[in-house]
Amino acid sequence: MANNTANTGLKVALGIALALFIGTAIYTSTLYKGKQQSDQSKLELTQEKKDILSDLNALTAKYDVALSESTVTNQNLIEARERIQGLIDSLKVSDTNVKSLWKYKKKYLALQNEMDVLLSENDRLKVENMQLATTLDSTNVRYEESKLFNDSLLVQNTALAEVVESAAILSTAGLKGFGVIERNNGKLIPTERARRSDKIRVCFTVAKNRLVQPGNKEFFVQVIDPKNNILGANEQVVFGEQTLNYSTISKFNYENGNLDICEFVENTSDDKFEKGRYQVNVFNANELVSSSEFTLK
Repeated sequence: MANNTANTGLKVALGIALALFIGTAIYTSTLYKGKQQSDQSKLELTQEKKDILSDLNALTAKYDVALSESTVTNQNLIEARERIQGLIDSLKVSDTNVKSLWKYKKKYLALQNEMDVLLSENDRLKVENMQLATTLDSTNVRYEESKLFNDSLLVQNTALAEVVESAAILSTAGLKGFGVIERNNGKLIPTERARRSDKIRVCFTVAKNRLVQPGNKEFFVQVIDPKNNILGANEQVVFGEQTLNYSTISKFNYENGNLDICEFVENTSDDKFEKGRYQVNVFNANELVSSSEFTLK
């Protein structure tokens, strides 16, 4: 009887121990599976975060390409790229959980739709800019052609004006100089004798030139003696950087016709005129228009 009771107690104890073992095994197995599932979930969330970051970086790269190809700064593209970069920076430091990642996934999808619209608009603007550039190039070509034509006309007109200006100058003909004896009654007698000459007479004809406007004109007459002295007034007149010494100023009224003029040049010293060769020059302003020589014996 006692043996039966002991056997029964042993069986009960073994049953309880077996039940505890089985329960422990099941609990341990459940914990292990739960940990495996948790680790797997973390891995999946981490990978999802990496995928979203990769997608956002891909959007940034597309904006970079669009901005590099644009010849005109597109502020909309710049602002959209900055929004994506801000989202990337925020995602990097965010919690890795389903709720957070879903929020960033939604923002990514919205930014992707925005990018499609902006890039499509940017492509349209590029096409318009290309067409505008083509039009401007064509306009510039026509402008350059017109400018070349106008420049050519300007050169021709300038050359013509220079020709007219150079031609619109009075000149002289028949310039000659000689000594004269002046009588008390005013009569003048030409002479080739230096010691008998009282004055030098210079005569010339102002030649007709219809390109010259009529009116009061003047020439500068220069008489140089054999010793290279300038006779007469020997005064100076300045033309820009040039200085001219003259013997006398011949002033006359030009009326679009030939005009005969004679001027007198005196020896301002008490000495008689030198023997030898004399040179006579006539200047229109600073331009030499005629020159001749004569000799006093």
